[in-house]
Amino acid sequence: MTNDIRVENGLRPVINVSGTMTSLGASIVVPEAIAAMTAILPQFVEMNDLQRKASAIIARLTGAEAGFVTASCAAGLSLAVAGTITGPNLLAIEKLPDVTTPKNEVLVQMGHLVDYGAPVEQSIRIAGGKVVVLGQATSAHRYHMENAITENTAAAVYVVSHHVVHYGLLHLMEFVEIAHARGVPLIVDAASEYDLRTFLDQGADIVVYSGHKFLGGPTSGIVAGRKDLVRHAYLQNKGIGRGMKVGKESIFGVMAALEAWEKRDHAAVRARETGYLHLWKEALDGRPGVTALIEPDPTKNPLDRLRVILSAQEAHISAYDLAGALARGTPPIIVRDHEAEHHYFYLDPCNLHPGQELIVRQRLIEELEKAQASNEVLDTPHEEWGRHRFDALLRWPD
Repeated sequence: MTNDIRVENGLRPVINVSGTMTSLGASIVVPEAIAAMTAILPQFVEMNDLQRKASAIIARLTGAEAGFVTASCAAGLSLAVAGTITGPNLLAIEKLPDVTTPKNEVLVQMGHLVDYGAPVEQSIRIAGGKVVVLGQATSAHRYHMENAITENTAAAVYVVSHHVVHYGLLHLMEFVEIAHARGVPLIVDAASEYDLRTFLDQGADIVVYSGHKFLGGPTSGIVAGRKDLVRHAYLQNKGIGRGMKVGKESIFGVMAALEAWEKRDHAAVRARETGYLHLWKEALDGRPGVTALIEPDPTKNPLDRLRVILSAQEAHISAYDLAGALARGTPPIIVRDHEAEHHYFYLDPCNLHPGQELIVRQRLIEELEKAQASNEVLDTPHEEWGRHRFDALLRWPD
């Protein structure tokens, strides 16, 4: 890529095969959103009216009664929780996170209390919510939730993510049934999800989405759902939402991204990405100590990824060390290595510019052949990379 603004500003021109990761800038913003943001930036607009226009588009695409745009999905979760605690009480909104009512308990399954850049429970606490944990990490049953609901229960939160535990917990339909039987509103955190309708169709009262991941919009979050609850969440802009405010360009950009999503040839996108996966798999098949498997997304998003499994003794390099070598190389290739301690990482094809799939293939071959030619086995112990995981962050901005 010529005239790369990253190189001009001393930034590494990374290639993203990790996915829609906030740490890498989330996704490639679609041209329609870029054009919309460029058009609105020089102009003034009444923000509440602009959000009304966004609400209509959000409602049409999600099936919600109303919606609005905020700073991020994490912000959307905080605002939605806050709305269930304060309702439309403007004084209570000003006082958060100090609460004026004992009705501030928020139910979450322990297996959903994950960290996706920051802890889920922190988004709830910021809003004045008191987290009530249901069950254990790999076990939550109806009786856990039924007995946790009291007169102080403000909401229940259900997290849909590849980070959560995927067995032994209450499924969404059960969560909905139990919550609604006792009049408890249900909020679904669907930050990384492709489907804009399923969760509301299944009974969620509010769903929060990312506007900057699969949608390809600017950095943003979308709150969609029941009109009264969405209104109460929107009113938090008079309180904690002030620090989560979103600009005219982000609202207009999300509106354009949603409309582009409606027209997108999703089948053609999937076909292109599947071609990348097969290209990489063919380059890896038969190499010593390497197994490449095409696998579906764990939360049923309509996409596949390539799992690259390494036997360090045979490949002469571990999954963690290969991921590191790819990231340090030229150009830097960033893989999805959250589970590298289990001897594998993933290649996600959804954020590539044309031709980058060939660069990824070549870099994989180079690093594997370099390792194979060495008499040493590069297999850094897990405790070593855990020890230094946050070193660079703690030195920032140095």
